[in-house]
Amino acid sequence: MTDGVRVGDTVHDPARDRVGIVMAHEGPYVQLRPLGGGREWDADPARVRPLGAAELLSARVADVNTRSRTALDGDQSGDRAF
Repeated sequence: MTDGVRVGDTVHDPARDRVGIVMAHEGPYVQLRPLGGGREWDADPARVRPLGAAELLSARVADVNTRSRTALDGDQSGDRAF
């Protein structure tokens, strides 16, 4: 764990078991945003840790898969293109 994270770093927040991108440093916290966008949350910079290359790739693939599934689940037309 490190408090040396910078804006733009992708980190794991163990308090929420989530991955986010550091958007800002606000007071004693860093503000994180989910990889695919969405609502930011505050995290303790001493507890978050930067992701390694393999972890970052895995997190990005998981995010894309989730968004893809959500888009398909929301398609009510029955005209899905595979």
